[in-house]
Parts: sequence; C-alpha cells; structure tokens
Amino acid sequence: MTIKEFAPAKINLFLDVIRKREDGYHDLGTVFQTIDAGDTVSAEARMDGKIALSYNKPQDYPVESDLVYKAALALRSHSGNENLGAEIFLDKVMPLGAGLGGGSADAAATLRLLNRLWDLRLPPAELERIGATLGADVPFLVRGGTAFAEGIGERLTFIEPLDLPAGEVLLVATPHDAVPTKDAYAGVPKSGPDRWDAYKAAWASGTDAEKSFGCHLLDSGSFFNAFEISVFPKHPLVSALKDKVLDLGARVALMSGSGASVFGIFTDKASAETAAENLQPYTRYLTLTKFWHA
Repeated sequence: MTIKEFAPAKINLFLDVIRKREDGYHDLGTVFQTIDAGDTVSAEARMDGKIALSYNKPQDYPVESDLVYKAALALRSHSGNENLGAEIFLDKVMPLGAGLGGGSADAAATLRLLNRLWDLRLPPAELERIGATLGADVPFLVRGGTAFAEGIGERLTFIEPLDLPAGEVLLVATPHDAVPTKDAYAGVPKSGPDRWDAYKAAWASGTDAEKSFGCHLLDSGSFFNAFEISVFPKHPLVSALKDKVLDLGARVALMSGSGASVFGIFTDKASAETAAENLQPYTRYLTLTKFWHA
C-alpha cells in the first residue's frame, strides 16, 4: 500500500542575524510560516530492508545526498530495526536554492510518512529531535504552522497558526537565480538582540485577539530580512524581483530566508493574478497560495 505526505514549504516573516557564534554558526531570530505550496512524498514498504528513492524528474545531485534519503536512514537507525525498508517517490515541485526550505520540508515529510508506514508511533517532538540532525529548518517543518525560532533555528516557540486576512493572497516567486548560503552570510550585518527582542515584545504586548490574528506580525511595517542587505548587491535579479512585486501592488514584499525567492501579500485575488501574469518572464517558480497549517 502506498501512502502520501504533503511537504509544505516555508517563508520567513521576519529574519534577523543576531551574532556569529564561536562555533562558526550564527544566532538568528526569525518567524517561520508554512505555506500551501510544496512537494509530495509517497512511499510503500519494502520487505528487503532497502531504502530506494526516485523522482518525478531527474535531479542533478546523487540520491545519497538528498535529505529525503538521509531522513529515512536516520529514522530507521533511530528505530533500531535495520530490516525496515521503503520505496520512496518524491514529486519535486519546489525550486532549489530558493530560501523556501523545500529540501528540509521533504525531510520532515519523510519522517512523518515513514513514522506511519513503519508504525513506529513516535511523537512529533521525537521526530523533531531526529530532524534537528538533518538541518536547522527540519524541526519546525515536522509540525509546521507559525513559530518563533532562535539559535540556528532549532529553538522553537510555536504560536497560534496565522491566516492571512480575508481575501488576501500570497504570491511566491523565485527569480532566474539561486543564492548560495555563503553569499547570504558574507557581509550580513550582525545586529545584536535589540531588534529581535523589540519584535517579540511588540507581539507579546497585543491582546489575545490581536495575537490570535497575528495583527502585529502581519502589519506591513513588521516584515524584515537582514539577508537582503548582503544578498541584493550580489544578486540584482532578487532585488529587482522584490521591486517588481511592490510595483505590481503588493502591500508588502520580502525575500524569504537566504534567498532567492521573494513573497508578496496582495489585498485581493485579481491584483495578485495580474501581478503573477506580469512576473512570469522573470521567474523560474511562481505560485499564488496562502498560509498553511495542519
């Protein structure tokens, strides 16, 4: 029997680089939000203990380096049963090098999927701990929704999942460019904790109703990504795409993660559709969608 699992991608509603740590990593302050766009992982059990991975279209990297394959190995190792096997198929839609967490989302979906397929019955918190060994975004994407994240992204505080205001539409676009993570971190300013602390305090100061609707988080002035400062000079296609999204009527636009994708929020479907039509020549991936939560 084949079972499937959706792998929702993510955007960052806020992202600041606080400091560089002695271990070479950076402490971040960010707000993760899953979106209703992503890949799909499916699998059926094998009886020979082998884990095999195939795709809807050829990928230009070896299977052994794929986070889906690594997630399957990590979960099997955690189970202690090396006889567990799976035939896994990844329907890959999300672009690479896009700042949307596509590979991490696939790994998280694989953990959820094989947890069911192999009847391991591990709780989400345990899957998140396994996910942390695969990548900083994976623990959040095991659960999805909306969360504040700190450290390298592994310290999560989940909040009431956000929805866009009625009628608003999320546009996500990836230019004909990819941003290596090292490009984003090279030259990014380390701001210290003040901006992140003020951001969290602003959200915490709201009423319960305001926090439930994410009023502070979705105010146009609250969106920020420190990586734009380091990425835009080296990747003008990303900067130009953000400008185009704003010129086409988005009430807010922001680069997601370390790039190269940009998202914009439009107040109505018609203006979002017009923007998407105009942006087609400048993008390698483009979708109109909404926020996602389980």
